[in-house]
Amino acid sequence: MPRSRLVVAAIALITAAAACTSTHPESVAPPPTSEALGGAASPTTAAGTSGDQATTSSTEATTSPSLTRPDWLGQRVLTTDETGFAPAQDTPPELVDRQLPTIDTLPAPIDGRFHATVEALAGEPLERSTWEEGCPVEPADLRYLTMSFWGFDGAVHTGEMIVHADAARGIVDVFEALFEARFPIEEMRVVTPADLDAPPTGDGNNTSAFVCRAVTGGTSFSQHAYGLAVDVNPFLNPYLRGDLVLPELSTAYLDRERGLPGMIEPGSVAVEAFAAMGWSWGGDWESLKDWQHFSHNGR
Repeated sequence: MPRSRLVVAAIALITAAAACTSTHPESVAPPPTSEALGGAASPTTAAGTSGDQATTSSTEATTSPSLTRPDWLGQRVLTTDETGFAPAQDTPPELVDRQLPTIDTLPAPIDGRFHATVEALAGEPLERSTWEEGCPVEPADLRYLTMSFWGFDGAVHTGEMIVHADAARGIVDVFEALFEARFPIEEMRVVTPADLDAPPTGDGNNTSAFVCRAVTGGTSFSQHAYGLAVDVNPFLNPYLRGDLVLPELSTAYLDRERGLPGMIEPGSVAVEAFAAMGWSWGGDWESLKDWQHFSHNGR
């Protein structure tokens, strides 16, 4: 969750002085343009083309009264210190019980059921992503997903995510399990270079996977840079290492006994679903806590 973009000229320049290191996964053969998961018709992707068929459930969408997003959200820039991060701050009253409506960037499924697509990462999604020459994984080894999710507004939405090809089907299974449990997610979209370059506001809550960046506070590539890590509702499930809290305004959620919607707890559906695909949870770490984070190698 650092605030500046990792610039790399070549993989040979990567150093390994970080709190969590990783090894390059075995490469996989380039796939067909898209991969069907079976089921009902899928939503339109961000590139404007229809995705493959998808797994569905019989859950029907219901709508609750609309919630209000603070007009300052994402606008109030924080001052960083010598570490490059902003000091932790009290959570604004509007975000102490954060249940904000989702801003749709993709068409929502009209039937209120779970849909997912798995496609090769190419075209507009690739161009919009943080991938660049020198990232530790090639686009051919990544997949572009679209998946349904329940928002805090009680409606079903369509999100997008880039993950490693080896993890794509498992990730779809995880988010179908979250959908079936009506686990709420505020936002799920591809991280862009503008996101990495933006000054910190400490209030982001995007559920995402692939980001070509270093580990927090380190220099080696994060598991996110391989598409082998997912962060879920980061504001509600912050990162904590010593005095460092990310996002910086999420301190109210350091109290893990609150049990609010969207928080991840031991034994919860998120932890169990990721465990079923062999991934572990940053909430179980001892040297630091990363309650939002799931990864294939436990780092």
